[in-house]
Amino acid sequence: MWQCCFLVLVGAAAVSAQFPRECVTPEGLRSGQCCPSPSGLNNDPCGSSTGRGQCVSITVDARPHGPQYPHDGRDDRERWPVRFFNRTCQCNGNFSGYNCGRCRHGWTGANCDQRVSVVRRNVMQLSSDQKRAFLNALDQAKRTVHPDLVIANRRYPEIFGPDGNTMQFENITIYNYFVWSHYYSVSKTFLGAGQASFGGVDFSHEGPGFVTWHRYHLLQLERDMQDMLQDPSFALPYWNFAIGGSTCDICTDDLMGARSSFDMNSLSPNSIFAQWRVICESVNDYDTLGTICNNSETSPIRRNPAGNVNRPMVQRLPEPQDVADCLQVNAFDTPPYYSTSSESFRNTIEGYSAPKGNYDPVVRSLHNLAHLFLNGTGGQTHLSPNDPIFVLLHTYTDAIFDEWLRRHGPDSAVYPEENAPIGHNRGYNMVPFWPPVTNADMFVAAPENLGYSYEAEWPGQAFTLTEIITMAIVAALVIVAVIFAATTCAVRARSYKMEGHQPLLGDQYQRYDDDKSQSVV
Repeated sequence: MWQCCFLVLVGAAAVSAQFPRECVTPEGLRSGQCCPSPSGLNNDPCGSSTGRGQCVSITVDARPHGPQYPHDGRDDRERWPVRFFNRTCQCNGNFSGYNCGRCRHGWTGANCDQRVSVVRRNVMQLSSDQKRAFLNALDQAKRTVHPDLVIANRRYPEIFGPDGNTMQFENITIYNYFVWSHYYSVSKTFLGAGQASFGGVDFSHEGPGFVTWHRYHLLQLERDMQDMLQDPSFALPYWNFAIGGSTCDICTDDLMGARSSFDMNSLSPNSIFAQWRVICESVNDYDTLGTICNNSETSPIRRNPAGNVNRPMVQRLPEPQDVADCLQVNAFDTPPYYSTSSESFRNTIEGYSAPKGNYDPVVRSLHNLAHLFLNGTGGQTHLSPNDPIFVLLHTYTDAIFDEWLRRHGPDSAVYPEENAPIGHNRGYNMVPFWPPVTNADMFVAAPENLGYSYEAEWPGQAFTLTEIITMAIVAALVIVAVIFAATTCAVRARSYKMEGHQPLLGDQYQRYDDDKSQSVV
C-alpha cells in the first residue's frame, strides 16, 4: 500500500502552473477546490448527479525520493499539485476530463459507451492527403487557443496580483501548451534573487517517469487535437528514427520541413513550419530573475540534421538493431533509477545506456541520439517540443515502450515505489498535468487500457554466438542423419535386388514399364 497524504503546501513558490480557466479565480484558488460542472450541467460538480464523477481530495505521493534533489519545500512542483488545489474531480467509467465532461481516450458518444479506433501509424506510410491533413492539424493547434487551460505568468506569491484579486494567468494555444508543459517539467528550481537556480531537478527525464510522463504528454495533445478537429479517431503518427545513416527522411517540405538553401540551420521557406516561432527561449531570465515562460513567441525553429561536426557520434541516427537490442533488456529500471542506471530498459530507451543496456557515460543512443541528431531546437531539452518532429520522435519512443510492455508483461511492482528522482516514484502525480495522473496510471499496455494502438513492425533480434554455434551443430547432425539414411536405403535396395525380392504389386497389376510400346515415365 502506497504511503500517501492529503495536504496543502504553504511555502516559497518556485515556478508557475496551469489549470482550468474556470478554477483560477481568487475564490477558487483560496478554496483549494477545482471541481467544475460539465458543460450543460449547472451546479453539478463533476457531473455527480448523473454518475459522471465526484469531487475528492487529491492523493499525493509521500514516499522518499532520491538524493538528486536536496531542496525540499522550495518548489511548487513538490507533491504536485496541492500547492494550488487539494480537491479535484474523480471520474467514473469512461468519463474523463477536469470536469468529467469528456470521454476516456478511445471512447465517444453522449454516454462515452462507443469504442473508437485510434491507431498510430508510420508517418512515412501515410498517403499524401493524410500527410497534408496531419501538418494542417498541427498548424491549427499552434494557432488555436486552448479551450480549457490557462497558464500562470507569475510565481505563486504573485499569483493574486498587486491588489490580491487580479489573477496572473493567461491563455495559451494548444500546441504551445504542449511545449510549455515540457518546459515546466524540466525548469530549474528558483531559490531566490541573487542565488543560482538549482538545475539538478527534472520531473520528466533521467528517471523511470521518462516513459510514463511523455506517454501522457502525447496522449493529452492527441486528445486536445481530437476535440479541436471534432474527430475522436485522430491519431498522432510516428517517425521510425532507427534507420541508421545521416539522412533525416522526414525532413522534407511535404512533411516536417527541408533544410533551407539559404541557411543550413533553418527550415525551407516552403515548409509550413518555417512560419512557426518558439516559446520558452529566455532561459537565463527564468533562472536568474525567477520569471516564467509564457505564450510569447520569439525565434524561428532551428534545425541542421547530422550537422554537429564537433560530435561525430551524433551525426548518425540509431540503427534497427539498436531497437531490437533495447527490447531484449529485461529489467524496467535499476537503482539508482537515474541516468546512470545499467541494465535498465528505461535508461536504454531514453538513451543514456548503450542499446544492449550497459551504462556508458559517453554513449547517447536511441531517443537521446535522435534528438541530438536534429542539431538545433529539437536538441535542447527546454525547447525541443517547439520543433514538431518532437511529436513523431516521441510517439515512436512510446511505441517501443508499449512493445516492451507487450513482450515482457511486467507487474506494476517493477516500477519503483520510492527512491527514484523527485517526480518519478510510482505514485507521484506527474507535473504539471491536470487533473492529476500518476506514473502508475501510464505503466500499462496502451491498446487494452489507454485507447490507442500502434501499427508497427519490429526488427528481428540478431543471433548470438552461442545460438549460431548451436544451430551449426544441429544442422551438422541433420546432414549426418540424412547421409546415413540415404546410405542405408541404397545398401538395402542393392541387397533386395541381389536377393531377388519382388515388388509389392502382384503380377495381376500392369506396370507402366511392362508394355514396351508405351513410354516409360
